[in-house]
Amino acid sequence: MKEKIKKLWPEIDWIKNESLRTKVLDCWIYAVENSALTITDLETIPFSLLTKDSKIPFINHKRTCVQLAVEMANIMKKNFGSEISIDMDVLIAGAILIDVGKLFEYEKIDGKLRTSKSGDLLRHPFSGQAIAARFDVPYEVQHIIATHSREGDMAKRTVESIIVHHADFATFEPFRK
Repeated sequence: MKEKIKKLWPEIDWIKNESLRTKVLDCWIYAVENSALTITDLETIPFSLLTKDSKIPFINHKRTCVQLAVEMANIMKKNFGSEISIDMDVLIAGAILIDVGKLFEYEKIDGKLRTSKSGDLLRHPFSGQAIAARFDVPYEVQHIIATHSREGDMAKRTVESIIVHHADFATFEPFRK
């Protein structure tokens, strides 16, 4: 499973801190092994049940979000210099993990995807943060997971969370129903 996740998520290797890289990988292994979805599903299912007729697969959306967040951070660091501090490992780990809990929002009934009871009652920022806590992912990364979507609108976001939040919405809103 480890190699399959690494193939699915080559961006995990962008995380320089080996311990954090391992924890991020472990979160995804756990989520895949304990959800109704398979690795193949992640490459084929729509990235959200809230999009209408989108042909963009889950993993395509997710990887685009990570790549966009990194580009945004690099441009900000280049243009703002020492006026801004961005922890790239935290940003990358958070961007990779923001939707790990989403694997528990889906269920398959007669081969068709629909929102699970877990998805109705406990959206992915909560389940994703719980998965990250299970693997002792740093609080700074858990913060990104918990605040990346509308659930985080009342929270004070870190700079890394702000960047990931906007990268996620930039890759979601154009396709929303």
